[in-house]
Amino acid sequence: MTASRFNIHATAIVIGKTGLLFMGPSGWGKSMLAFTCITEAQRIGLSAKLVADDQVFISRHENEVIAECPDSTGGMIELRGTGIVSMPHQGRAPVQYAIIPGTASGPDRLPPDGERIELGNGIELPAIRLLSNAAMPLAVLMARAPEIGR
Repeated sequence: MTASRFNIHATAIVIGKTGLLFMGPSGWGKSMLAFTCITEAQRIGLSAKLVADDQVFISRHENEVIAECPDSTGGMIELRGTGIVSMPHQGRAPVQYAIIPGTASGPDRLPPDGERIELGNGIELPAIRLLSNAAMPLAVLMARAPEIGR
């Protein structure tokens, strides 16, 4: 059964069969990190596509969290300072991880194991923290969750 869907401010991509939902405040770099992950994946021969940028519809279908793109923005991603570009995309995909801002120093620089984040309506995902200036964000994410891209 499908729960009602709701809209969140995020960017969703799929690498292989793994869906990633980049969440965080405006200006954190969600779109650029997602774009960089897609291009990194393509360079190493993995399938990688944009699902949605800026606005993502979230719902639950059976045991999966589903991300969907609004019809009006399919295949478009905003790269701040560069503009809107077209990307290979798919309009709907299951997502397995929420990617959220990390902290480089201080007491929160080592996030807790098993961290989860609620998206809304009781839907939550495992969270992976990532610095916005990570030079190779996909490599960092794959180090934390080796199943990404499989």
